[in-house]
Amino acid sequence: MNYGAIKKTDVADGSGVRVSLFVSGCRNHCPECFQPETWNFDFGKPFTQETENEILKALEPSFISGFSLLGGEPFEPENQEVLAPFLEKIKQTYPTKDIWCWTGYILEKDLQEGGRKHTSFTDRMLSCIDVLVDGPYIQEQRNLMLEFRGSENQRIIRLHS
Repeated sequence: MNYGAIKKTDVADGSGVRVSLFVSGCRNHCPECFQPETWNFDFGKPFTQETENEILKALEPSFISGFSLLGGEPFEPENQEVLAPFLEKIKQTYPTKDIWCWTGYILEKDLQEGGRKHTSFTDRMLSCIDVLVDGPYIQEQRNLMLEFRGSENQRIIRLHS
């Protein structure tokens, strides 16, 4: 898996101050996507053990509220295989910090058992994610007044409290 960026003090992608990872690879190709370069699975740098350690260290300070996972598309099958054990490690290391994730897929249609993006890793990812922002970006439903999402069809779903 590759990633395009790590933000160590992100205040735009979830509540509080967060560490954010932008993974590479997306098959949604939403028109007017704000990061079309991340559609390419080879964009950015390889996600290595050093990358993982860098993120875990960045999550350490008490002022960091949690971790945000964006893309590209975290729920592409190739990314799930890497992200599931990594999210589990974050939860184990920092049980009081929350995890937010953005996906262009829809929870009930695509990510739950029987869905087109459900893999042997999906449930492991979902069990770690506290807040899921789902749904593709739809330019015709763009609304700049929405918090943490770009279009009105997208939902903020609290999976765990």
